[in-house]
Amino acid sequence: MEIVEGELTGEGKTFAMVAGRFNDLITSKLIDGAVDCLIRHGVLSKDISLYKVPGAFEIPLVAGKLAEKDDIDGVIALGAVIRGSTPHFDYVASEVTKGIASVSLNTGKPVLFGVLTCDTIEQALERAGTKAGNKGWDAALGALEMVSLMDKI
Repeated sequence: MEIVEGELTGEGKTFAMVAGRFNDLITSKLIDGAVDCLIRHGVLSKDISLYKVPGAFEIPLVAGKLAEKDDIDGVIALGAVIRGSTPHFDYVASEVTKGIASVSLNTGKPVLFGVLTCDTIEQALERAGTKAGNKGWDAALGALEMVSLMDKI
């Protein structure tokens, strides 16, 4: 049986990050984690670009445009949607999730999901670099592996 897996190296690869400005206290930490991961795995800082959008809902549109570009190998979507007292959370979380998955499937390019969907700000902070690690780092690590794997297919 042949087993094919991606490598965790980004040498010679380019990555675009799309991050929502809403909940910037959280998203700035996710961005820092993603950049740290990429650089530690061989991606040059000049090969990383960051596109900021108003909020999580706008991420899929920009991720789609970036995924269509030939000079970008992978896209990392970063944001934070925190539950409030209205159904707004459910709509935004659902649409950003579907939108990002759709972009990846429609373009054939890795688009990694680093959008937190949390009930509380405390949960989001835990996932942005404290108790639960940094989900920005995790999304970037997944992007490295998927870009490498796609090169092998």
